Amino acid sequence: MLRLLSGALAAIFAATLVPVTPVAAQSFLEGEFDAEIPTLEAVAGHRSGEQITRPDMVIAYMQALAQAAPERMRLVEYARSWEGRPLVYAVITSRDNMARIDDIQADVQRIGNGGEPVAGSVPVTWLAYSVHGNEISGVDAGLALAYHLLAAEGDELVDTILRDSVVVIDPMQNPDGRARFTSSYYQQLGIEPSGNRYTAGHDEPWPNGRTNHYLFDLNRDWFALTQPETRGKVAAIAAWQPVVLADVHEMGGDQTYFFPPSADPFNPYITDDQRRKQELLGQNMGQWMDRIGEPYYTREIFDAFYPGYGDTWPTLNGAIGMTFEQGSARGLVWNRSNGEVLTYGEGVRNQFVTSLATAETVARNAGLFLRDYAAYRREGAQGGVGTGWFVIDLADRRYNAESLARRLAHQGIAVGRVSGSASACGRTYPQGYLSVSMRQPNARLIRSLLDRDVELPADFIASQEDRRAVDLPHEIYDTTAWSVGQMSGLDVTECASASAGTPIAADEPIAAEMRGAGAFGLAVPWTDSGQIRLVAQAMRAGLVGRATDTAFTAEGRRFPRGTVVYTLSENDGSLSELESLARQIGAETVPLSSSWVQDGPNLGSNSFVRVSEPRIAILWEDGISPLSAGATRYVIEQRFGLPVAPIRTGTVARADLGEWDVIIAPDSFSLSSGVQSALRSYVRGGGVLVAYGNAVSSFASGDDALFSTNAETVLDGEPGEDGDSDGDTSAGTAIESLEDYREAIVDRSRRPDTLPGALLNTVVDEENFLASGYDDAPPVVFADGSLILTPLSLSAGTNVVRFAEPDNLIASGYVWEENRRQMAFKPYLIAERTGRGMAIGFVHDPTVRGYLDGLDLLLANAVMIAPSRVR
Repeated sequence: MLRLLSGALAAIFAATLVPVTPVAAQSFLEGEFDAEIPTLEAVAGHRSGEQITRPDMVIAYMQALAQAAPERMRLVEYARSWEGRPLVYAVITSRDNMARIDDIQADVQRIGNGGEPVAGSVPVTWLAYSVHGNEISGVDAGLALAYHLLAAEGDELVDTILRDSVVVIDPMQNPDGRARFTSSYYQQLGIEPSGNRYTAGHDEPWPNGRTNHYLFDLNRDWFALTQPETRGKVAAIAAWQPVVLADVHEMGGDQTYFFPPSADPFNPYITDDQRRKQELLGQNMGQWMDRIGEPYYTREIFDAFYPGYGDTWPTLNGAIGMTFEQGSARGLVWNRSNGEVLTYGEGVRNQFVTSLATAETVARNAGLFLRDYAAYRREGAQGGVGTGWFVIDLADRRYNAESLARRLAHQGIAVGRVSGSASACGRTYPQGYLSVSMRQPNARLIRSLLDRDVELPADFIASQEDRRAVDLPHEIYDTTAWSVGQMSGLDVTECASASAGTPIAADEPIAAEMRGAGAFGLAVPWTDSGQIRLVAQAMRAGLVGRATDTAFTAEGRRFPRGTVVYTLSENDGSLSELESLARQIGAETVPLSSSWVQDGPNLGSNSFVRVSEPRIAILWEDGISPLSAGATRYVIEQRFGLPVAPIRTGTVARADLGEWDVIIAPDSFSLSSGVQSALRSYVRGGGVLVAYGNAVSSFASGDDALFSTNAETVLDGEPGEDGDSDGDTSAGTAIESLEDYREAIVDRSRRPDTLPGALLNTVVDEENFLASGYDDAPPVVFADGSLILTPLSLSAGTNVVRFAEPDNLIASGYVWEENRRQMAFKPYLIAERTGRGMAIGFVHDPTVRGYLDGLDLLLANAVMIAPSRVR
């Protein structure tokens, strides 16, 4: 036995706050610890909270713990990051439980399917740390907790937790982001860390460590499943059916500590029982934090509405999901604005304490958590949430529909395919349909994802409108719309009955639709994301294809605008490689016996243009939104299959931009005059610029603007006669009411109020090639209500996609009334010729969070087809 005392940390049970000295402890609790269990210091060279443990040492330490205590800990690798780093979780429980751990896992699966807990049923508590790579204290807290649970001896609390529950620790959800943070932090570190917020250690270089390799915020990806880290984690959670999941974060260093209950609004599919258990868990955490004198707060800022969070998604599956937020030292020490000094060790200790408190609450209330979890799942399975069906049409965006089916299946949602002409929902589906029954254990998640609109609670909306009426900011934390069918451009209908069809597995390949090549060649209809990938891969293979900007009819079939035709004569007499690619991707090809058409242009028309692989670059680093740049690169590289070269903004002015066919300017915070000047010259010389959001505004200003548009100020922004100024004086006015006063203080030069996000309906210009593939307008995410542009005049360019009229504008989500009025008919996608090139502007990022695959064709038209049209 080795008795390791925590020194000053023994005061964790005291009522007064004392300085934390993590170097004096191996655990943050006093006790007797098994010397056979390796300490973090023995493996990584430092004690808990003394240093920021690097990713490789995190894995090394978890492996050492598993090797030392295999009878109580099992280590599982559940994914690899984009950069090849392992993601692991540890299953920790008592010796007796570990001896039957496979049976326990089978039992929680049975309960997850709606079965009743039985004697011997054990709940699972899942603790997940640092999904944002620069929110650093969680990782070390997870390591400290794993050590404490394995090494503490004669500890009643630990014995209870291990006997009456299984604890799963996911210590590091974002290893690539943590590696980026630790690398930059240790590179600047000298003989003593600085707590000054303006020093290099607290001023992370672009893009900072929050995101993963593709610069995704992994805490927005839970249902989109675009990233390997998320896909692996969701599968792992499904394998263990936890009753509680804590997602451990950090926030600004001047704040204290947040834990549940969550703030309003709650997703309407979260039950009152779940909210009460959040309260139960929070009360115990509060008692633990009170013991050490640590301030905290609850019910503020961090809501549970958007289902892509690490708390809301598990909750909609029946668990009690929670977000913890520790004020971050964002390094080893942070000087708070109130004069206090926050150390890394304090943050690690606090995360350790709330984690332990969570495990305690579940273990001491094991029966309650198991029964309520089983009841939640059983109610869904038995139709208590709904007995109807969601039906997804396969006719238009087949590949996107099949992809969505697999994303749903990956989340444990049963999806079936009904092939061939079939009827459901009072209509006929000529190409068949996908069906999702509401009689499933996770019915509430199904509703939240597939409903056209998940409404904010009426009382919450009223409170936000009241705040805005007195010039206070709204409290909506994230987007109000995420209808997955609409975001994929699909026709989703809810009705009373449908056929179950053939079940679709999450890893099932998408089947191609093809009948071999015709005597003339093959057509690739421009209809969905699979067709984009096929054309992109054909480009890379050197195959010759020609795209049309006009629909045509051949051999009795109508082919949409954007369709690419590959002829045998232009491809050395064989299209076998194209067919092979189509089979691999799951795309569609249509045989053509001749070039004769019944309607529309023939292949020799100017409506067809030869397409070839575009050389694509993207602006990178200073001034650029990392999220926008990362999502764009991800969509083009991982969904389309085309490489994207990043160019640092500081290099643009001296680079030979003529090496690139397309340059993308993602949403930006600022673009220097040198960058703007170089890109204007690039467009005039024949290049294609694709700009998003505020980058569009940048290129719409000055004497040499690429876009003939302006950002609008707040609605009704013209000053009235009473407000006219003359030099240093203003005309006298009378303010006779509160309404007059509020009108007088409005900043007429400001942009409209920001919107957290909504899905809005649009209208497309069917004559423009940039709208190819769209007869029906796609819904788009309006992610920032502060940017509204004036339409282009007919002489200047084309408003390729515009927002719909006011009464039909909102597809899903909540929009302020004045924004709804002002956004109607305004442009979403504009294009303007300048010199020999073209500038294309998306007013809002079409790749946001990687989940708008329904807009993939718009982006593909801009980056894959526009260069050929310009040439």
